[in-house]
Amino acid sequence: MFFSVLFLFSGKGVFPLITYKIAVIDGQGGGIGRHITAALRAALSEDVKIYALGTNAIAMGNILKGGANEAACGENAIIQTVGKVDLIVGSVAILISGSMCGEVTAKIVDAVGKAEAAKVLLPINRNQVKIINVIDEPVPHQIEKLITEVTAHVQKNKKTKQ
Repeated sequence: MFFSVLFLFSGKGVFPLITYKIAVIDGQGGGIGRHITAALRAALSEDVKIYALGTNAIAMGNILKGGANEAACGENAIIQTVGKVDLIVGSVAILISGSMCGEVTAKIVDAVGKAEAAKVLLPINRNQVKIINVIDEPVPHQIEKLITEVTAHVQKNKKTKQ
């Protein structure tokens, strides 16, 4: 009888096969992305792979410090990766060309918008964009709500993927 091995082996031990992929996108200093990633890593199982996607190297490094599995930075890295994940997480700024002091390009906005992945975004009101009917709360409170939403989404959708 033949059995498939559903585990990845590394120097750190045995890990289950990746069943869900999340891209966390952030720019500038990457602080929000780092907090999101740390909370996601604490809330989700190890079979969920988190990609740290920064619009620059500093942002990418900080998101990676939050516990992401892999990291990449720059326009092309973001464009290539968002098409391969199940969920995209970040602030609404990743849908606004020129946001994050010009770090979010039109090509990034296009790739994120066209990606088949679900998107769960923080409604941070910057860039002369005001999202109506959203409670203006401190970012840590918004991140808590985002984590709750993402966790529920992952649990529901991991079951349908298997």
